[in-house]
Amino acid sequence: MNNLKLLLQISTAAVFFGRGYQHLYWDAPFRALLWDEQIMSGIVQSFFSMSWEAYINSLSVDDGINRVIDGFGWFYMFCGCITLAMNWMPRFIRRFLLFGGVGLIFLALLLWKEKFYSVGQFFEYALQFSLPFFFYYLIQEKKATPTFIFWLKAVTAITFICHGLYAVGYYPQPGTFMEMTVEITGWSDQTASGFLKIMGILDFLVAVLIFLPKVARLALLYMIIWGFLTALARIWTNFDFENIGAHLHQTGFAFLYRVSHFLIPLGLWWKK
Repeated sequence: MNNLKLLLQISTAAVFFGRGYQHLYWDAPFRALLWDEQIMSGIVQSFFSMSWEAYINSLSVDDGINRVIDGFGWFYMFCGCITLAMNWMPRFIRRFLLFGGVGLIFLALLLWKEKFYSVGQFFEYALQFSLPFFFYYLIQEKKATPTFIFWLKAVTAITFICHGLYAVGYYPQPGTFMEMTVEITGWSDQTASGFLKIMGILDFLVAVLIFLPKVARLALLYMIIWGFLTALARIWTNFDFENIGAHLHQTGFAFLYRVSHFLIPLGLWWKK
């Protein structure tokens, strides 16, 4: 259990730090909601006494949105620090971890909306946004029960399935998937697309096999390797050896919040 607890702790801290960095230095899709006229126009007119045109063109409103994004960023950083120091935190401070988890669910909903309400887009983040709840439970109960392991496997499987939906082309294959594959392998677009479809099918397969005791360890080993490679690809693609700091500033956070995609399967592999 200690190995699983440690890897859950690292993964939870990593997703908070990665998302926090993204919010503070890059962006988060709050405008996908706050600039949606269909949803927000009535609220804007009722509570701010502004026309929609004045609202979306207001520099003060835009600055306010930026401050909200920064606020979430600092909150995620705070949650990451709490996660690392969880054993020394009083109970009421520990509960901030749960609020951080709710924040990550809200972020997943924003990303889902930004991607035209694709269900797979939301559930691709299932492992990331559930980590704070799993870690909080383990800290409180101090025991990874069979039910706990089952649900941890389930959200891991859901994450891989949803990743696979994009890879096989159920949803349009993301340009980033193709770019990373072509850049790293040197293959043609057609070969890269075929490779992604194969890997997507394997994602579906291992999502089932991790629940079968005789082959679970082999399936988890695949998840460890593939989860690591897909996370590392965010950094490795177009790596700039002459300006490493700037490159990591642009890509490192995307690796961080995907750390769970290989560390959680590793924890489950150790647990077997």
